[in-house]
This record gives sequence, structure tokens and C-alpha cells, in this order.
Amino acid sequence: MVSYKRLSPEEVQFSNAAASEEPPAQDMVEVKDPEETERPLLPRRPSCSATTALISLGSLLLLICGVWLLGTIFWLHAPSNNVPHRAPPPRVSPEKGGGDGGRALPEPQACGVVPEAWRFDCYPERGVVVTRELCEARNCCFIPASSSSSSSSSTAPGRNGVPWCFYPPGFPSYSLVSVNSTELGQTGTLVKAVKTYYPEDILTLQLEVLYETDHRLRVRITDPSESRFEVPITVPNATEKASSPAYSVELSNEPFGIIVKRTSSGAVLLNTTVAPLFYCDQFLQLSSSLSSQYVYGLGEHRSSFLHDVHWNTLTMWARDAPPTELTNLYGAHPFYLAMEEGGTGTAHGFFLLNSNAMDVALQPGPAITWRTIGGILDFYVFLGPDPASVIGQYLEVVGYPSMPVYWALGYHLCRWGYGGSNGTWDVVKNMRNYGIPQDVQWNDIDYMDRSLDFTFDPAAFPTLPDMVKDLHSHGQRYVMILDPGISSVQPEGGYWPYDEGLRKGVFIKHTDGSTLIGKVWPGLTAFPDFSDHVTHEWWYDNLKRFHDKVPFDGLWIDMNEPSNFVDGSTVGCPDSKLENPPYTPGILGGLLRAKTLCASAVQKTSSHYNMHSLYGLLEAKASACALKRMLGKRAFVISRSTFPSQGRYSGHWLGDNRSHWKDMYTSIAGMLTFNLLGVPLVGADICGFSEQTEEELCVRWTQLGAFYPFTRNHNAIDQRPQDPPAFSPLARSAMKQSLLLRYSLFPLLYTLFHRAHTHGHTVARPLLFEFPKDVRTYGIDRQFLWGKSLMVTPVLDPGVDYVVGYFPQGLWYDYYTGDSIRSKGEELRLKAPLDHINLHLREGAVIPTQRPNTTLFVSSGQPLHLVSSLSEDGSARGELFWDDGESIDTFETDQYAHIVFTVVKNTMTSEVLHDHVEASYITVETASFYGVKAEPTRVTVNSQDAAFTYIANQVLTVTDLGLNLSQNFTISWI
Repeated sequence: MVSYKRLSPEEVQFSNAAASEEPPAQDMVEVKDPEETERPLLPRRPSCSATTALISLGSLLLLICGVWLLGTIFWLHAPSNNVPHRAPPPRVSPEKGGGDGGRALPEPQACGVVPEAWRFDCYPERGVVVTRELCEARNCCFIPASSSSSSSSSTAPGRNGVPWCFYPPGFPSYSLVSVNSTELGQTGTLVKAVKTYYPEDILTLQLEVLYETDHRLRVRITDPSESRFEVPITVPNATEKASSPAYSVELSNEPFGIIVKRTSSGAVLLNTTVAPLFYCDQFLQLSSSLSSQYVYGLGEHRSSFLHDVHWNTLTMWARDAPPTELTNLYGAHPFYLAMEEGGTGTAHGFFLLNSNAMDVALQPGPAITWRTIGGILDFYVFLGPDPASVIGQYLEVVGYPSMPVYWALGYHLCRWGYGGSNGTWDVVKNMRNYGIPQDVQWNDIDYMDRSLDFTFDPAAFPTLPDMVKDLHSHGQRYVMILDPGISSVQPEGGYWPYDEGLRKGVFIKHTDGSTLIGKVWPGLTAFPDFSDHVTHEWWYDNLKRFHDKVPFDGLWIDMNEPSNFVDGSTVGCPDSKLENPPYTPGILGGLLRAKTLCASAVQKTSSHYNMHSLYGLLEAKASACALKRMLGKRAFVISRSTFPSQGRYSGHWLGDNRSHWKDMYTSIAGMLTFNLLGVPLVGADICGFSEQTEEELCVRWTQLGAFYPFTRNHNAIDQRPQDPPAFSPLARSAMKQSLLLRYSLFPLLYTLFHRAHTHGHTVARPLLFEFPKDVRTYGIDRQFLWGKSLMVTPVLDPGVDYVVGYFPQGLWYDYYTGDSIRSKGEELRLKAPLDHINLHLREGAVIPTQRPNTTLFVSSGQPLHLVSSLSEDGSARGELFWDDGESIDTFETDQYAHIVFTVVKNTMTSEVLHDHVEASYITVETASFYGVKAEPTRVTVNSQDAAFTYIANQVLTVTDLGLNLSQNFTISWI
């Protein structure tokens, strides 16, 4: 039986064994004794008397059958040494029965030959001890896993194991009874003759197969007789069929299934014939084989970057829960990236456009099962062929991320519990006194008057408006928190947000039309319905009124899963099928309403049952639109809850982590995953949010955090201060140097965000994206890249002065010194004293850096220093995107500069591809070239002799250039 014991974070050991080149031991199917694997599915009948001869004959026949069965199992299902399990052949449908009662129990022989890795769970309900009787009531196979098989496939306590109750071959599914060609692909009709064990089967379905682009396939399965909820986000509508698709589609008629193959290799990317299709009103299930065990994405969960496919179920339903393993967290992202077998570096992606509560079950076949409790089956397959292309194709559907305002990329400082505006102000002044970079100061909920949105505490924060003006006068910015819960118990006429919201009808309601009341920080609260445009106007009005008092610059929207301190509402929730669906995914708390709103609650677009996981996305959209309208500049919004297309409106922080070394490590996987999901402006609370931090941990975390795309130090009330000035001089100096290093790399980081905004690239990037043919990179989540070329290897363990990092094959340079490393694809031990984070440049890059200062307002005007890491043939290339840093849509309106730098044959060339006045304010002061093999005798800049230095590690530096960035130039050496 499956075990669901909850583990504490300390009990969970991450493993990237799946990334090794040899198949893991768990993938091997162990041949069982027939007595174990062939237990009868029907109740035993009393034995009849027989002669000894008949008994002997029967025993002999049984022995012969057993030997034959063992040989058959071994021949069919034993994997090779190099290839993981492949999907079994399509299931053969049984003879059609006349209804639910017409199904016979599966034959024991049919059950016994199903390999454990390919057993699809027929009884996935949590908290149920599945007996033979329960299983056979669903006409499924029941084979309890032996202790040996259990230990091989379900090694970690609390993990799902091999299902004891699973679908037999031929379990009733849909049939494809007609198919027709259309302008965009195909349509078909699916029919099912036998009802399932879940209520309200939809027996006739409409199939649409849409060849949208050469690298994007869309499949929709809908109810032709009645419209169902569909996710209200904008996706592209294809107008013509792909002319040269990189995929082929095969439709299986009986049972119905879709098989998608890559035309260039024949690799099977999707095969839904491996298990039955379910399409009931509140239970939709689709299974498929996976092309390999290398699966990424499927947020938001705390795990390693590479997901474990060994009986690992990931639940999606937005939930206020601190990052914990095996738990549904703040956001829901039903998208995965998969690397394909064979070492070719090819990848594809899959996206299920569905917002209902769901389980995503991974198993070692490898295979995947999607179980959702509403909506439709509307999914995309992205053909890549490389992992970066897959992400770009996914973001073409859900939307590219917005271009951040420049100061969003600076250092942010926050805590819950400054004690007041003067206490907050003192921290800002200390940062300035020590010359530590800081662009943004934040306040948590304690700035509010009695935790009421759009207020500030007149007693503890009387100088808040003055502090914000002071920040602005120093080129700094202010961000404050807002929660969606609006107090509903203030005296009538005494709290405009609630009074006006009630008048405009913006709050989520019960089914009887009354306002749903929950409980959050201010006490009893109502919840705005951000699916209603009227609510967006009300939200803007409230923000504008408060901005007139406190001129904030950005918003931190928290508690927007939405979180509720009571289950559902203060008066409970109705007993309905929305509150108590026939199947509830494995959500924390066991109920859809656990610590959130009633699933039956009414919103403008649909029920909360359908809209719940969209709440954070829609609040972010309302917030970003309001800020743009108010300020006339790019909006800065950081949201806790997220959904696909979130990056268009906000960034994300990884939630209420703890001051533990393990939390620092897992933040890298979270950061990389959200870059895959189209939310590149992401980071974790540096030094940890809850519990007391340590000086060493905080130093190491600040070094790592300097390379989060979004970098913020934040901690909880009643914890010791953890801002840099709170530590010893040595620690403070190490933190300062890390932040200055980040600020010096701002031109590179800003350019990477431009690429994310315009092409869907990642900013923080897993190594496998740049080295997809190197299988050793597939499981790496202790290192990462900025863009293509800058590799970060942080220290993630206490008490060490070294770190081990993997260097893919090629030429690498120490970022600080230019010392070269020629790697064959190997791990290297690197020195890492407490004041140092290891950075290495990949060959062939030119990166723009800048003289740093304490704010990006000042830094962004400083001269540039170009660093070139030459390849073996002496070439390199890089680019710079530059604009005013805050105007909306500068790229779309041609208000930007774009400069490309190339190095070929001892000459660097700067080419201005697109000019703008902003570039004329910047000069190029110095240029360094790593890997110049011989000392030059002469260096010229625009054909004029120039001073230079050359040191023995093959680094050439040219100084005092004074070159205008908006004009082409050359630097040559001989």
C-alpha cells in the first residue's frame, strides 16, 4: 500500500542519481516468484477432493506454466544495460460491455505480466487502506508489492510506492469513432461505452489536434454538449496549419490514444495509450510515457531541480505553506521540460492549460499521469529541439516576461519587525555609512495601522513619508507589502477600502450572494475578486489614494493564494460537490478549502473551485496595471502566488524559508525552475526568513544571493537583525564585496533580462541548457550560469574553505584573474575562503561590466569595462542592451541602444546596431582580454597607439580608452 507519511525537511535526502549515465537500480524490474505475483483476484473457492494422480498432474502443469510465465516476464520486461524501460505496446480494449456492471475482473495472468514500473494507480485516493475488495470493485488488478520490490521502488519513507491496485491491460477507455481533417489539423469524436467508478462520466468527447507551428502542437479534448471552464489567460490562436512540423501525430482508435513522435529521430515524446483516459465532470486523467527520466519544471515544489520519477506525486493547488518537501506550495505550473535519451541534447516540453487542483504522478516507467478535477484537457507539446528553444516556445504561448525597471536588479533590504519608521530609516543610514550598496528599502506588515491595507501606523511609523522622500533624494526606492484581505469590521464610513468595495460589489461571495468573510492579519476580512475588471479599478483607486500619502515605488503582494486563517469562511462552506469532490488531490490539509476560501465561492469569471490558483496572477495583473497607470513607468511587483504567464506582470520570491544551509541549497533549484517557468525575476530570502541565522551562513548566502536575479535580504519578527551592518567587520566586508560585484555586473544582467523579455531566454540558467549533450550536467543544481557564459559556484556547506564544481568540456577562465582551465568535463576543487565566491567565464564571451557604486542610479552612469574570454581560436562575442531603465516598452518603441562586441583575429570590434541618446552618456574605459597567447608588441585603438599591460597568465588589459559607447570602435593588437 502507498504510504504518505509527511517528512520534515531534514529527513528528506535529495538525490540526483537519475542524472547518472547508468540507469539507476530502481529501474530494474525484479522477476518475482509466481506465487507472489499471481495471487488470484477472485475470492478463493473451497477445494474439491481429487486423486493423488490428478493433484500431481495439476502441480506439473502449474510448474510448467510458472516457468513459462517467468521466462515471458523476463524476456518482455527486463531492461537492457543502457536503455531504460520503454512504454509497453498500446493496450487492447476488451469486448464492450453493456454498462458499468458488464465488466469482468481482470485475469490474474494479465495482471502479473504488467511490470511494476508501468503499473498505473487505479486507487490514488489519499488516506485509504486499499484492500483487494476495494480494488476489485473498480475491476483493477491487486498485487501487494513484496518487501523486496517495495524497497527497490519506494526507498524513501513517505514517498509513493508501487501501486498495489493498478489498471489491467484492456481496462475500458474511449474509442475514436470518427476523425476529419481541418484547416489546422484534425477533429475527432471519442466515445466510451462503459462508465467508470467516478460519477458523471462524459461519454462523448470532441478531439481537436492543432498543428499550430512547426514546433508547437496543441490538443484539446472537450465536452461537445456542454461548455466547461477554460483558463482565462490569453494564448495565441493559430490561423494556418504548420507547413513542416518537426513532429508526427498518430491516433489510436481502440483504445483511443495520441502518439507524438519527433520526425528527425522517431523518438516518442507522448504516448497516451499506456493507461485509460478518464473524463468525468470532476475527474480528468491522462497518462503518457516519458521519453526519459530527466524531467524539470512542475512548480511550485521544494525539491531538487531534476525531479525524481520514482513514484513521486506533485500536487498543484496554491497554498500558503513554507517551503517543505512533498507539499503543494504557493503557485501552480503544470509545465515540464524533458531531456530525451541518447545523449543528443534534444528536449521537448509539455504544458497542460488547466487551473484546477491536480496531482501529477511520476513513475519509473518512465511515465506521467495528470489527474485534475475540473476544466478541460487542453495541452501543448513543444519540440525544441534544444532546452532553451523549448522554453522560448512555451513562453510564446503564456507570454514573455516584462522588462524590469532598472532598480529592481539592485539590492533589496527588508524585515518584519523594524519597530517603526525610524528603526527602518536607521538601517538605511547604516548601509550608507558603511558604503554597502542598496537600492530598495521594504517594510513588512508592521508598517500598517492595525494590519489594515492602505494605512500606516501613526504611532510607530509617523515619519514613513519623510523616510520615503529621503530614499528618493538618495536615488533609492521604497516597496511595501499588501495583503488581499480587506478588514470587514471597521466602523461604517471609517475604512474606505471596505466601504467602497462593498458599494461596488468587488468582494468574493457565497453562493447565496452574501460577502464571504474569512480571517487574516487584521481579523475578519473580505477578499477582492480580481477576475472582475471593476475590482481592478477599485484597486487602482486605493493605491492612488495611499500613494498620495506615501509615494511608494513598487508592491509586494503576499498572502495571495489566497491565504485564510480559517478553512473556507467564518460560517463554513456548503456541503456540495465543489467542496467535496469525488477525488481530492493530495493537497496540504486534505480539503480544497483548507486555509483558503470555500471552493464553492462565487467570482465574476467562475467558481473559486476553478479560479483559486489564478488568484495571485490576477492580483499581480491588477497591481502592475495600476502602477503603470499611476507612475507612468515600468511596474515593480513581487508576488508570492504564481501561475503561467505570471512573468508578464511580476517577479516572485520563494517564500518563507528558514535560516538553514539546506534552504540555501534548495533555493538554487527554485530559482532555476522559475526561470524555466517564465518568471526570471526570482530569488529567495537571503540569510533565511525564519529562525536565527548564523554569520557564516549569512555571508555565504549573501554571496549566492548576489547572483539571484532578484536579490533581497528579509527576516521575521523577533529574530536578530541580519542586514549586513549587523555583523562583524569581516563578515560585513565580505557581504559588501559580493554586492559591489553584483552591481559591477549590472550591464550584463540588464542585457540578459532584455533577452528574456524579447526572446524568452532564461537569466539564471542551468548548465544543461548550454551543454545539453553532457549528461553529467542534467542533475546539477549546486552551480548555475548567468546567461551563456558566467558560471557561479557558491559554497553551500558550513565550515569549509573550498568548493567542488563541475566544469563542462572546454576552456574556462577565472573571472577575477583570467587564469585558464582546460576541462575534459570534470569536477575540480576550488579555493573558497569566506570572502570569496567562485566565478568562471566560458570561452568565447564578451561581457560588459561597470564601475560599481552604492545605488544603480549612480552605477549605471559609470564607465564600462569589457571582459573578453577568448576561445582557442581567439574569438569572442557579447552584447549590451541599454535604455533609460524605467520607461515602458522602450524596445517596442525603438527607444534603446544595442551594441554588439566581437573579437576575431586579435581585433575587437564594437558595432552599434541600434543607437539611442542613452548610450552617448556612457564611455568604455578599459578592456581586458583573457587568453591572449603571446605578448603583443603594439596595441591600437581606432588605429591610434594605446597603452597596455600584459601578464604571464595571458591577460591583456587596455586602459584609459574614453570611448563613446554610441560610436563604433576597434581595439587591435599585434
